[in-house]
Amino acid sequence: MDHTILLGPWGGNGGDEWNDGVHTGVREITLVYGWCIDSIQITYDNNGRPFLAKKHGGVGGSKSTQIKLQFPDEILVSVSGHYCPVVYGGSSVIRSLTFKTNKRTIGPFGIEEGTPFNFLTNGGHIVGLFGRGGWFLDSLGFCLSSAKPNLFQRFNVMFKGLNHLAIKDGEHNKTKDSRVSSELQILYIAMSI
Repeated sequence: MDHTILLGPWGGNGGDEWNDGVHTGVREITLVYGWCIDSIQITYDNNGRPFLAKKHGGVGGSKSTQIKLQFPDEILVSVSGHYCPVVYGGSSVIRSLTFKTNKRTIGPFGIEEGTPFNFLTNGGHIVGLFGRGGWFLDSLGFCLSSAKPNLFQRFNVMFKGLNHLAIKDGEHNKTKDSRVSSELQILYIAMSI
């Protein structure tokens, strides 16, 4: 990554500290939630390859969702939410999360109650998460990159496994081969600029 900025964490001090590190981007988010965000697990992109990070938080929650992004065309640019205690006298936990990509807004998940937080990446994107987790997702912070995935990374993901898509129909292969040939010419021209 060219330049990484840490934002947060927002939330409480309960649970254990965790840090997923810095990656190329976010491919998928799995949330378990109910009265608060019980757990989060991220599948990151590492230069065209998926990387499944550990699950952070507890085992409770009555609902779950899996958010799949179309990385590298769709990148995670903002997260907002709320945090506060779920029991009187307890430490704050993440109560709700809403995710925003360069193409759509997803959520909210959980209960929008407590202290709100939000931020914008100003042209960058989220490349990692960190925070604290115990019985719940206690706090959440973000690693931001100001650099969008470069052209080589975008083409690398686009062409990965392309030969597995070939169909035995001769006419289709001819069309597919000419498309691949023209896309490779575009890649060559773009990389030599």
